Amino acid sequence: MKEQVSDDARVFYEDLTAYEYLAEDAFTDRESGFHALWYRPAYTRLNVGWLEAGRPYRTGPVPPAFTEKLSAVQRIQWMNQCLGFHVCDLCAPAAAPEGNGEVRIPGPPGIAYAAPFLITHYITEHGYQPPRVFLDSVLSVDLAAWGAARWPEVPFPWVPGDAERMEE
Repeated sequence: MKEQVSDDARVFYEDLTAYEYLAEDAFTDRESGFHALWYRPAYTRLNVGWLEAGRPYRTGPVPPAFTEKLSAVQRIQWMNQCLGFHVCDLCAPAAAPEGNGEVRIPGPPGIAYAAPFLITHYITEHGYQPPRVFLDSVLSVDLAAWGAARWPEVPFPWVPGDAERMEE
């Protein structure tokens, strides 16, 4: 049986505010199933797409290439996978998808965007329009370079060079 996030858990954060939910980041490579690269980020993480029923959010179109690229990133990368899960509270309960984890998108030097794994659902099903800087950052991701990256000897698509690995 899955554990659901409690109703009082905060899941809403304003776009482009400082991410403070977890002090460390944990990468999972979805293709290999390898888990367990933890590190304390040396870059600033900014929230994008943390929506919650009853809170306003920007809506509008996004380029089709953006949604395709973001989905491709999510097929490779999974961040901060948790034991519980969050159900989209913008959907009717019977049809609500669940999410677990986050995705990171590199931005300008020293910045990474932190989004919930449900962000693609929010865009395609609820018309959410992320900030332009996030759209541009997703569109500039070089998936071929991510596939070739190794840090260290692990097929993670993107871990910033200034990341500090946490010792277990």
